[in-house]
Amino acid sequence: MLINRESYINKIEPFINKPVIKVISGMRRTGKSSLLKLIIEKLKKEGIAGENILYINKESLEFDSIRSYLDLDNYVKSKIKKTKGQRYLFIDEVQEIENWEKAVLSFLTDNLADIFITGSNSKLLSSDISTILRGRYYEVRIFPLSFREFLSFRRKPDDTESEFKNYMKYGGLPGLHGLPIDNEALISEYLYALVNTVFYKDLIERYKIREPEALARILRYLFDNLGNVTTARSISNFLSTQKIRVTVDTIMNYLHFMESAFLINRVRRFDLKGKRFLEIYEKIYPTDAGLRRGLIGYNDKDISQLLELIVYNELRIRGYNVYAGTVDNLEIDFVAERGKEKFYVQVCYLLGGEKVKAREFGNLLKIKDNYPKLVLSMDKFYPEEYQGIEHKYLIDFLL
Repeated sequence: MLINRESYINKIEPFINKPVIKVISGMRRTGKSSLLKLIIEKLKKEGIAGENILYINKESLEFDSIRSYLDLDNYVKSKIKKTKGQRYLFIDEVQEIENWEKAVLSFLTDNLADIFITGSNSKLLSSDISTILRGRYYEVRIFPLSFREFLSFRRKPDDTESEFKNYMKYGGLPGLHGLPIDNEALISEYLYALVNTVFYKDLIERYKIREPEALARILRYLFDNLGNVTTARSISNFLSTQKIRVTVDTIMNYLHFMESAFLINRVRRFDLKGKRFLEIYEKIYPTDAGLRRGLIGYNDKDISQLLELIVYNELRIRGYNVYAGTVDNLEIDFVAERGKEKFYVQVCYLLGGEKVKAREFGNLLKIKDNYPKLVLSMDKFYPEEYQGIEHKYLIDFLL
């Protein structure tokens, strides 16, 4: 059964039957294929005949023979030549087709069909392809489930606290909802298999990595140091302690590859007083908590970092540009911007003592502008305000 991801449908709907290519990007298993199927269901309910809808899934052996743009062109034209009226073309994991953009652009130019494509690589629209398609595509990034969506998938909209523990432990990948939530071994196996698939198919094979062990060590290091300030040099130094030599330039390339495969998100740091981005230092988060569990497991001691990851993902899902802040050498977890809207966020597990309170609220008090400032924690009954800074129960923020 497909569960409606309404926010994404709402983004795409205005562009249906418009002469632009609808591009849906995101990591594997985040629901891109399901979103295509939801759009197909919608079209059928509106009276579009099945023969006018062509769906190609490059992860299926049924379409293995479509390997180049010429194969794609021949296949599509052979299937639609007898149809009449508006046609709809859906291509899943289009990056598996060599020079796919040549055929797709031709289909668009000839008004052959309304076109929807998905891809698991952020460089699907490379600078060259973006130039070719400029003004002729609309891109939507698909994220793992928000907590609100997770509750919908689990069909437990009122059991927020126990389900939040599951969300934190297992992440928000849609495929989880088909597994028994109490079978930790099965879930861990599923998540490990997914990490392996992305690692080998979207990294090792795509970029022809000659030292997969070094890349694997880097990924484990990043997941283990979730949300910590990181540099390519610090990663190189760590690898040296493991008797693995990798140059800083190679590590920079590897980070770029991981980001392109949607395995990680790199968060730039901004000096709020100097009004400039810091060129070297950044914070790195896995795309989903489930990826981290699949690779290095789950530990209660990491709750603070996992909460930070969940808030970061939520801000991105809501459409904010997010970066980390610094003020007087103090860390601001997130600066969120969307249009003219801007606010600052600190995330912590519990505001248990004066030291923690001073850090979370005190860092924000150092910022002298008038944009809203927010502290999120798992303290359900903490006062809602402190010296003009709002506090909110983290689960309430997610809902």
